[in-house]
Amino acid sequence: MAFDVARIRGLFPALGDGWIHFDGGTGMLVPEQVASAVSTAMRAPVSGPGGAFPASQRAESIVAAARRAVADLVGGEPEGVVLGPSASVLIAQLADTLSTRWTLGDEVVVSRLDEEANIAPWVRAMNRVGGNVRWGEIDIENCELPAWQYRELVGRRTKAVAVTAASGAVGTRPDLGPITAAAEQAGALMVVDATYAAPFLPLDVATLGADVIVLSAQTWGGPAMGALVFRDPALIERLPAVALEQEARGPERLEVGPHAYPLLAGLIASVDYLAGLDDAATGTRRERLLTSLGSAKSYQSGLLDQLRADLRSLPHVTVLGDAVRRIPALAFYVEGRKASDVADYLARQGLCAFADSGTSGLFEALGIGEVGGAVRIGLAHYSNTFEAGQLVRVLAELA
Repeated sequence: MAFDVARIRGLFPALGDGWIHFDGGTGMLVPEQVASAVSTAMRAPVSGPGGAFPASQRAESIVAAARRAVADLVGGEPEGVVLGPSASVLIAQLADTLSTRWTLGDEVVVSRLDEEANIAPWVRAMNRVGGNVRWGEIDIENCELPAWQYRELVGRRTKAVAVTAASGAVGTRPDLGPITAAAEQAGALMVVDATYAAPFLPLDVATLGADVIVLSAQTWGGPAMGALVFRDPALIERLPAVALEQEARGPERLEVGPHAYPLLAGLIASVDYLAGLDDAATGTRRERLLTSLGSAKSYQSGLLDQLRADLRSLPHVTVLGDAVRRIPALAFYVEGRKASDVADYLARQGLCAFADSGTSGLFEALGIGEVGGAVRIGLAHYSNTFEAGQLVRVLAELA
């Protein structure tokens, strides 16, 4: 495997701003090929689909190519790919659609490990129908999501189980096997939010056991686009449609309004970018994706392990969680300092990071608000050992 981080850094013009970017949790920087694909599509004549002229046919081909690209990323079928403006919008649409058939006393299961985007829509849906929300709790010592609890959480009234494939806050990758097994036994829909996992892990919708995978292209340097991938495309036909056009079929039934075709062109280019992370990868795009993301996983694992060890060597820094399976994201707090002050200090030293007050979500469950919040660090494909060393050096000066 050949993951050449120096070559990869050369694909990102924005790295020329001179800053060290640990803000990957909100989305990676955009590779040149993605920006070029978007601008090229914006200059080309593209109309709405359904016409007999080239501009209309171009729109149709872009949509079809985008579905194929997303399907290749997770080993799904293009007919099962629903496209939309963001992952959060698509999750909300899915929850709204499903809940039209739910009744008083039905249940959904969510987890404390998830981001609000994969929690709030399900909670709102249950509030509308008078249903119940059950919570998968985390182990506050290591930030793991114990899978054994789902044997009791998932029952005969459970309609959906929503859980993340990886936490963008603390990096934890939960063991999804027992969770998906519990959902399958109960006949509940298994919705896996792969927003933060997709940039760093080879994914397969069948292996995950997910009925629906949620994706956000921004997390890997793509445009502001999201996707739902249904393992069984036939399931889409059994759901209430949200499309404005009554004759919509297949994934179009769950898509509202016209697509942003230039952004879809960027989405296609972003998946091709992922397939080229390992310049020695060969074969079909799906095969190159598996090889390249496997290489990225190995590289990022080594970089993250070293960074965590170095941060833990600083007596005034506490790294949150100690999960066995991880993506390259972590959170920490500095003793005696508010997270917002630490993030401001990092910014003055040329490092981009975000502070979380710890008063909601996962960090609230961990009690982090009591110590002034946490700083979130998200590594990216272009992060290197020098940048990680700079973070450790700057934090050491806060002692």
